Amino acid sequence: MLVINQNEVAELLAMESCISVMESVLKALSAGQAVQSLRQVLPLQKSNLLGLMPGYLQHEEVAGAKIISVFPSNHGSGLPSHQGLVTLFDSSTGVLKAIVDGQKITAIRTAAVSAAATRYLAREDAEILALLGTGEQAKSHLEAMLRVRPIREIKVWSRKLAKAQDFQIEMSQKYDVQIIVAETVQAAVSAADIICTVTASTEPVLKGEWLKPGVHINAVGACRPNDRELDSETVQLAKLYVDRLESAQNESGDYLIPLNEGKITADHIVGEIGELISGTIEGRRSAADITLFKGLGLAIEDLAAANFIYHEAVRLHKGTEIAF
Repeated sequence: MLVINQNEVAELLAMESCISVMESVLKALSAGQAVQSLRQVLPLQKSNLLGLMPGYLQHEEVAGAKIISVFPSNHGSGLPSHQGLVTLFDSSTGVLKAIVDGQKITAIRTAAVSAAATRYLAREDAEILALLGTGEQAKSHLEAMLRVRPIREIKVWSRKLAKAQDFQIEMSQKYDVQIIVAETVQAAVSAADIICTVTASTEPVLKGEWLKPGVHINAVGACRPNDRELDSETVQLAKLYVDRLESAQNESGDYLIPLNEGKITADHIVGEIGELISGTIEGRRSAADITLFKGLGLAIEDLAAANFIYHEAVRLHKGTEIAF
């Protein structure tokens, strides 16, 4: 069995590679070539939780699960909000092949899925990006968006101005792109071509009245039925795409709350990103369309990323071999 740590995951899973892996596995899922169960969630104290996410990639002959803790209460403590691991089994023999750090996989693959959605939904000339949030996902989404669109300006917002300023300094040293701190969400998004909501908020931070025609939104922060980052008007105005229909119908407050309010109907979801990538559903029709990708994070995404990392580790003689 190979144990692959966080630093090795970061080394082996480049963003560009991960975007390609995510596109392939989302197509496979929508085509019925990958199987997963809804995540099982065990509530803990202070709105924290422990999640179990199993999946099976038939074409790769691997199965496994991510076990992850989600601790929003860690924000400001210096500890990450998401921590865990991904197990990788040979589906033909049952042999445990690898245990892979899950925190870094989550950070990279979440942004890579948003990048895949952006590649197929955002306007080709999208150049202004708004980031709502300044944590690890904001950093990875910044990198991912730069991979798929000609971003020239980034506006970043955080509830704490100092965090946005720190983000601006750190990311300006890493990327040759203008980064501006916005004091309000409205100031961040009013001119944006792409908006990524990557907050830990349980209440709406983005309002539909602030959106300009043609904007594309990636909403990935909220992942429980009662939590949301978007107000109902935002969802109502947008053509809505999801990573998995079953997951959205059971786990997404951004979808379920406006649905229960009667602001949208069940057919408001156009379809899954995997269907869009394969060409079985339509995407943007005009430059004025507002498009929305709601990502919840899927077991098969973690499994596909871990499988890619495992093969890279074997090829490059990385990881630690342990008798098990």
